[in-house]
Amino acid sequence: MCGTDRPLVIKSSTDSSVSVENGSNGNHQPEPIINLDHGDPTMYESYWKKLGEKCRLTIPVSQSLSYFANAKNLCWFLEPKLEQEIKILHNVVGNAIVEDHHVVVGTGSSQLIQAALYALSDSLNQPNPISVVSAAPYYSSYREIADFLRSGLFKWGGDAYKFDEDEPYIEMVTSPNNPNGVMREAVVNRAGGMVVHDLAYYWPQYTAITSPADHDIMLFTVSKCTGHAGSRIGWALVRDKDVAKKMVKFIEINTIGVSKEAQLRAASILEIVSASCQIGVEPYDLENFFEYSKNFMAERWKKLRDAVKKNELLSVTKFPRQYCNFTAGFTEAHPAFVWMKCKEGMDCEKVLREHKILTRGGKRFGSDQEHVRISMLSRDEEFDLFLQRLPNIIADEEV
Repeated sequence: MCGTDRPLVIKSSTDSSVSVENGSNGNHQPEPIINLDHGDPTMYESYWKKLGEKCRLTIPVSQSLSYFANAKNLCWFLEPKLEQEIKILHNVVGNAIVEDHHVVVGTGSSQLIQAALYALSDSLNQPNPISVVSAAPYYSSYREIADFLRSGLFKWGGDAYKFDEDEPYIEMVTSPNNPNGVMREAVVNRAGGMVVHDLAYYWPQYTAITSPADHDIMLFTVSKCTGHAGSRIGWALVRDKDVAKKMVKFIEINTIGVSKEAQLRAASILEIVSASCQIGVEPYDLENFFEYSKNFMAERWKKLRDAVKKNELLSVTKFPRQYCNFTAGFTEAHPAFVWMKCKEGMDCEKVLREHKILTRGGKRFGSDQEHVRISMLSRDEEFDLFLQRLPNIIADEEV
């Protein structure tokens, strides 16, 4: 957005994604802008507010002075408590194999993506940058990350379906996929290829856990697992020791490790989530976090489907029912984003923006203007306003 369309947003840790326009006056309350462009996971506040004062982390000022958490560990800045809770949670959920993998902590999964690209490309010592590809529609930030620093090690290579170069490459596989929520596998499958599996959304509230993932590099993040995006904690499970070492070296040079305070907070949060999945576990005795979140997402998807059904302008993806090992039952996927398709020839992002709904257009994902990605992770007030405006969009476009 630019110029007079730019929303005025006052930043705070509790701000809504609903904002008012510049130039409003006291005599007329303008229709608020709803920002559903980014996946800010504020919907999880309702669960964590129920916890209240049951869990509070206090860190003495004398603690965490050193750069080092465990100098003997391959990832020397990884807090032992966080490593322990990561492994426990994966074993409880059954979504990833942690044995024979090294844990590397990062400042969110974004830093880990960069670390993985560095580690894989640096090891080849190629004269030209290695192509980074991903199957369209792909996560919009992959291109930005690959090209931002104009690295001599790697470059953005585009849609994996169209990649036909006889040379080494790195394929990013996002599963469930961002933006469309479908499960993905590598598509290039060629000699000299390396694969990074971005599993940020492979949790029970978004999709069925059909089997534990077991790949060479697997990326996860607290942001989409528990909703604590502000803590900026992600982790990688890395099979190859040398690759893990190079990823650690990247983070060492980039930020000299990862905040210990954030790691300790994340460890405490993951401990609570694991405990909530086990009936009667003290001291919290909470509602199962993933069941609560899954029901929350299912209800939102139901409301959305009800709002767009029986119209020829807007459509959303349908997902098959699959058996989930974690919930021991069949379930549909309830992705973090809606990959909405508008009628042929419609600039979907532009139309929604005219109704003061900010989304991310399909072209940024290697798709077309008829698609947009819409976050399902906002607070109730944003989501409800979005649903209220959908009938007006349909009516306006049918005129």
